[in-house]
Amino acid sequence: MSENLFSLFANAIPDPGRAFLLPGPREEISFRRAFDCAGRFAHLLASRGVKRGDRVAVQVEKSPEAVFLYFACLRLGAIYVPFNPAYTADELAYLLSDAEPTLFVCAPEKETAARSVYPQGPILTLGEDGKIGSLIEDARNLPADFPDEKMAKNDLAAILYTSGTTGRSKGAMLSHGNLTSNALALKALWQFSDRDVLLHVLPIFHTHGLFVAINVALAAASSLIFLPKFDLDEIFRQLPRATTMMGVPTLYVRLLADPRLDRPAIRHMRLFISGSAPLPIEVFSQWQERTGHTILERYGMTETNMNTSNPYAGVRKPGTVGLPLPGTEIRIVDKKGDAVPQGEVGMITVRGPNVFQGYWRQPDKTRADLHADGFFVTGDLGRQDSDGYISIVGRG
Repeated sequence: MSENLFSLFANAIPDPGRAFLLPGPREEISFRRAFDCAGRFAHLLASRGVKRGDRVAVQVEKSPEAVFLYFACLRLGAIYVPFNPAYTADELAYLLSDAEPTLFVCAPEKETAARSVYPQGPILTLGEDGKIGSLIEDARNLPADFPDEKMAKNDLAAILYTSGTTGRSKGAMLSHGNLTSNALALKALWQFSDRDVLLHVLPIFHTHGLFVAINVALAAASSLIFLPKFDLDEIFRQLPRATTMMGVPTLYVRLLADPRLDRPAIRHMRLFISGSAPLPIEVFSQWQERTGHTILERYGMTETNMNTSNPYAGVRKPGTVGLPLPGTEIRIVDKKGDAVPQGEVGMITVRGPNVFQGYWRQPDKTRADLHADGFFVTGDLGRQDSDGYISIVGRG
């Protein structure tokens, strides 16, 4: 059986004709149309020399077609490597030299600059609106059907570069099994289903917006309202059509500062999720008082996807990131690696199917942080209370 993330989730969609992306800034796009576009992109990548195990580096703005390009890489067995569109030329040059992609996809207006740091090519382009660029033009008349590559759990699906706190960015290698297991765990824990509509307001070059939001929605056959940029007016226009939203603490702060946020505005919502940074307790409390909803906070990182979550049905403790996900172990240790007593601060380490395969071309760093027993040293300091809830208190 293939463990290809795309095949596992796409083949389980009960009705591919239903909406994957709901009308918003763009027209409605069904699951079938999205998968067909991914098939055409996969054919195009293959024609440009991309094969199983090759890296495809991507530095484009958020658009539905950028998501379909991610799907195309999964289908082809290639390794998807997204870059922040805000990276400078020097940062881009380092990342491209480190990743050594077989193909690079960038914005049309950045193609000339890209060729100066990636002269070996090939390069394809994708515009911000998803309607222009050589990726679109060259794939337009290619077949929609594509035979998905059969993958094993440990085969790489993506490399995400993490800036960390010191030194050069490191490429975290994430496998099909890492991403699939995490999406299925979160789908079950947060009770996502094909009745959900996720208001997607996050960038798609990091774990939160790409893997947590998109993979969970795909696993649950949920629909997305896909906003290309953070826009408060558009968020308030779309909220009545949504059932769930994932955001970062600053997003919730900005929503709280807007007088349009009231209980009628979010009467259809069932769940607000926060991550990527600690949620201040005052924001947690103000949101609860203002809206009647309790924000669900969780904890993850590039190397591990999500590790913990407050429960969907159960107590969501302010100031905590909840309990370890099913199948994920959390151990809080001292400098010697021994478990600290309950309630004391120590280094958070994590083990489970969500933990990455190591750092790209950095075996020494991998051995230092990913121990032989499978526990990954996160670099985060935390404590665990008597109920098992984890609190993050800083960096080690």
